[in-house]
Amino acid sequence: MKSTLKLRSIAFLCFTFISLGTMAGGGWTHAKGTGYFKLGQSILRSDKFYDANGDIVSIFTTSVYQTSLYGEYGFTDRLNGVLYTPFFSRVTLNRVEFASGRVQEGDEHNGIGDSRIGLQYGLISGKPFVMSVSAFLGLPLGTTNGGNTQALQTGDGEFNQLIKLDASYGFQKIPAFASASVGFNNRTKGFSEEYHIGAEVGYIWKKKLITIFKFATIQSFKNGDASGSANGIFSNDLEFVSFTPEIAYLITDQWGATANYGTAIAGERVLAAPAYSFGIFYNMR
Repeated sequence: MKSTLKLRSIAFLCFTFISLGTMAGGGWTHAKGTGYFKLGQSILRSDKFYDANGDIVSIFTTSVYQTSLYGEYGFTDRLNGVLYTPFFSRVTLNRVEFASGRVQEGDEHNGIGDSRIGLQYGLISGKPFVMSVSAFLGLPLGTTNGGNTQALQTGDGEFNQLIKLDASYGFQKIPAFASASVGFNNRTKGFSEEYHIGAEVGYIWKKKLITIFKFATIQSFKNGDASGSANGIFSNDLEFVSFTPEIAYLITDQWGATANYGTAIAGERVLAAPAYSFGIFYNMR
């Protein structure tokens, strides 16, 4: 039992933020009065775009920077609260000088991003195999018409509800774990519903260094009619398939640092470039 609790604590370090991705933490829940908190920074910069047919096309260079706070807290041993908020988002569009002499001026916008709040309940806990169900509310706190062009966005302007099922297994003979998740995202204001699928495996080296490999996909039901966005982050009918290697290092038993490199290996209506993310975390005990 002690080794399972230790592995559960370490596995909570494996959270990756990609603004389009699923929220992580696996099927484990925190014990009452404990939790996990992370201050993160993500960077996405691209001059390529997956169009509606999945083909990569050239665009004016667009950048999205988000500074975020993520937290999980145990109200009981089975019921946890979860919060994610990008409290500072910066979106830029590069200035372009054409060979003809024409100039396309750049643009920028700074503001808060769309946030997410929810509850996670442990259906199976305290065992090598655990399972939980979560419900999240997407809060449209971001801007949909920022910058001089009124086209830059830090949110999609719609209120959504995500239901997710997570299952995880902590191996007993080796310091490793695996997780899988499936979710359904109900969206409003004409945006299409989505299903989310994710999986990850991780290995813990000498109780300090954790390596994680993650797979995630969002697929649209394409049943909406919203016009979407101009920056390839909040588009309607957005889809992607991503693979993300991540490392986390435990500086102390409670403090650590994490970094990852997320690649979109396929997509529709989304920027075609790697997303970099790094942060520091605190494991409350």
